[in-house]
Amino acid sequence: MRRTLVVALALAVVFAAGCSKQAAPGGAGGGGGKKGRGGAADGPVPVTVVAVQSQDVPIYLDGLGSVQAFNNATLQPQVTGQLIAVPFKEGDEVKRGDLIAQIDPRSYQAQLDQAIAKKAQDQATLVSAKLDLTRYQDLLPDGFVSKQQVDQQFAAVGADQATVQSDEAAIENARVQLSYCTIHAPFDGVVGIRQVDVGNLVQGGSSTGIVVITQIKPISVSFTLPEQALAEIRKADTQKLVVVAINRDNKSELARGELLAFDNQIDQTTGTIKLKATFTNGDKTLWPGQFVNVRLLVRTQKDGLTIPAPAVQRGPNGSFVYVVKPDQTVEMRSLTVAQSEDGLALIGDGLKAGEQVVTDGQYRLQPGSKITISTDAAAAPPESKKATSDDPSAASTATPQKHKHATNANPDADSQAPKSATPAAPHP
Repeated sequence: MRRTLVVALALAVVFAAGCSKQAAPGGAGGGGGKKGRGGAADGPVPVTVVAVQSQDVPIYLDGLGSVQAFNNATLQPQVTGQLIAVPFKEGDEVKRGDLIAQIDPRSYQAQLDQAIAKKAQDQATLVSAKLDLTRYQDLLPDGFVSKQQVDQQFAAVGADQATVQSDEAAIENARVQLSYCTIHAPFDGVVGIRQVDVGNLVQGGSSTGIVVITQIKPISVSFTLPEQALAEIRKADTQKLVVVAINRDNKSELARGELLAFDNQIDQTTGTIKLKATFTNGDKTLWPGQFVNVRLLVRTQKDGLTIPAPAVQRGPNGSFVYVVKPDQTVEMRSLTVAQSEDGLALIGDGLKAGEQVVTDGQYRLQPGSKITISTDAAAAPPESKKATSDDPSAASTATPQKHKHATNANPDADSQAPKSATPAAPHP
């Protein structure tokens, strides 16, 4: 029994020594198996860095807007009659003055002719009254007519003149009614879907229009911004402000225009101010009713400090970056980001031009970590980088696998146990 116990203790000692030898190579490959500040094996951490740049940066205010027609009109009939022609094609572009619809004009032409004839009749009566007045005035000195007759004739001439003037007004009204039978485009635009077909009787003043015409060149975009932006907008309103319309995917630019006006009061319900911009829209990329993202360029930051947006990290105390020190270690630097746009972060405070910041590999860093600048660290995501002997994290990750291979592939390690156990048996 005692001999068996001694043999078991000897085997345990040999097995522990073998495990220690097997762990040594894996530890050496990962920097001796010791952990650094970043939680990886000792050795510099490969990172990608970039220098802080000084450049002019445009400052934008972003909002959500909708495209509105510069002019929009529903062409309604102003007279009653049969619709005899609609010479446009739905969806076509039309010019100002183009014929849109024709209502049967015959009855209105007849009314005009009647008014003209009535004027001619009254004008003849007026001529006769004027001649009689002249005769009475000539006979008055000789006493052949009385003064009363002359005055009455003078009044009759005035009445006939008023009748002729009334006839002229009736003629003008008849002409206007006749003109309403022909409907023209009030401005350049695009006609929509026809609401009334040829042959139908249309009523003057009805709410149903014949067609809607919309002006799209130029076109407007109405959008809102937070009320806090009003002060900056008013400050920059001394010049024409550029407005950029972007597709809803927030990737492709649709058109560029300029700010036309902003509303004269703030919406207290939403705390926003309404603005309106105009676009030439020559290629018709904007369409009425379309929703777009809007960016208002209020100013350009001269010599702004910029870094790639991925360099900025978020922590419990706000934004920070890892700044490279001259001894190839890093320090964690808090900063303020004034704007992040198109992968570029504009730094408000915390950095100086020329300083180097880490853009890739931050997840393995802590203040004071030793680094080595890698040219291809940003070429592949951290998950896809191959483990190398120079990569401490790869070494620590690969260590268990190496141990496994060493245990199975090292014949000396397997053979040392029996050799050590054999001489140990005779020593109770």
